[in-house]
Amino acid sequence: MAKEIDGYIKLQIPAGQANPAPPVGPAIGQRGLNIMEFCKAFNAKTQKEKPGMPIPCIITVYKDKTFKIKVKKSPASHFLKEAANLTKASRNPGRDIICQIPMSTIKEIAEKKMDDLNAHDINQAAKIIAGTARSMGYKVVEKGKLSVDEKIKKETLIKPVPTEDKTDEKSSEEKTTESSDKPKE
Repeated sequence: MAKEIDGYIKLQIPAGQANPAPPVGPAIGQRGLNIMEFCKAFNAKTQKEKPGMPIPCIITVYKDKTFKIKVKKSPASHFLKEAANLTKASRNPGRDIICQIPMSTIKEIAEKKMDDLNAHDINQAAKIIAGTARSMGYKVVEKGKLSVDEKIKKETLIKPVPTEDKTDEKSSEEKTTESSDKPKE
């Protein structure tokens, strides 16, 4: 008789770095599973992958508190950032083109992700990956080579400084000085 399924858990964990800390520990512990057993099993399955690479996985939880891990390929955005040697995508994807990527590179990524994509052939899979690239601020070209806009790359890597309204500060300062200037009666 087959085991009865209790539910599924979807997580994205860095390869070889599963540990009982959040988010892994609470998600696994809520279902009553052995957290350390899961961490050891996940790390063993992902030891061949590049350390730190984000790995999506689906954990099938059975009624008898056992589990089965199905590991998927990293997200397409990770492969695209890795190909362009970037740490982040464009802040304004529709306006700022951070990178120009050739279709040959897109097809290589599509071949890696083919098992996880809802496509029948490599051309359809490449269209899916190209859409992801465009939503990240990449320009997809048929031929050419991969090129990165260094100016936008530097802007992307620098954290933006939050702008504060000076008028709010002045008005609050004025209110405090006004109330302290009044003589007490």
